[in-house]
Amino acid sequence: MVPSWLWAAFTVTAAGAQTLRNAMQRDLIASLGTGGATYVRFLFGLPFAVSFLVLVAIGTQEVPPLPNSRALAFTLLAAVSQIFATALMLAAMRERAFVVAIAYTKTEPVLVALFGLVVLGDHLSTPTAFAVLVATVGVTLMSWPSGRADESAYSWRPAAYGLVSAAAFALSAVGYRAAILALELKNFIVAASTILACGLAIQTALILVYLTLFDRRLIVSIGRLWRASMTAGFTGALASQFWYLAFAIDTAARVRTLALVEMIFAQIATRRLFRQETRRRELAGMAIIIAGVVLLLWD
Repeated sequence: MVPSWLWAAFTVTAAGAQTLRNAMQRDLIASLGTGGATYVRFLFGLPFAVSFLVLVAIGTQEVPPLPNSRALAFTLLAAVSQIFATALMLAAMRERAFVVAIAYTKTEPVLVALFGLVVLGDHLSTPTAFAVLVATVGVTLMSWPSGRADESAYSWRPAAYGLVSAAAFALSAVGYRAAILALELKNFIVAASTILACGLAIQTALILVYLTLFDRRLIVSIGRLWRASMTAGFTGALASQFWYLAFAIDTAARVRTLALVEMIFAQIATRRLFRQETRRRELAGMAIIIAGVVLLLWD
């Protein structure tokens, strides 16, 4: 019997690991650019995902299965959607008004709830649905431009990038949960670890093909920074491992809503590492997120 609180512990751990990964990727941007710093998440995450799978297999004494056609199809959909969503975010970051796009990506939990209902029949209770909306409002408030000189005004293009990116990230989350469930394994840890390794293998293959055809110099640059990239790859794979464990035992909507605590972790990291002040609107947003999380966990 899986403890009812375990999905929440997995989710908070994943959010913390993802915050560390983002900080490490930020350090790589100066050397590799935004695209290269993002690619290391996949390229250097795969070896660790495979290692996690091996350790799980040894610990459980259960041989990981080959994904069936349904699980493989959902994994492919989720993996491609994740890359597409990331590409859109990169495009938004090249826009002057990219902060608006980031704000729109925070609608992801609402879209996850819709996709989860359509694809998997994951119904949400009324309190949970309300918690999703409350937390989404809070994180959008934190992310929305304040009108300062260094934050650009509204533009339809980055907003569109943000909405489509949010939809793609939502489809990815639901796709990974669907793939894990499609394996129909009694051991959810083996199922989650198998899909993680499979998904990263697909993403690594696609990225390597793309870089080989269009940007071989970036492959060389990434190789030269393999030590820093390995650290980012490890934290990225660790975060994904716990995301998938959470997806295996609860709905993607609940997981991705609780995952919004990452915004609070990011604010803490920003204050401690980059000495940036937190504005009143951001504090209000954090308070609303916490209220949404409390409602989610109360249900």
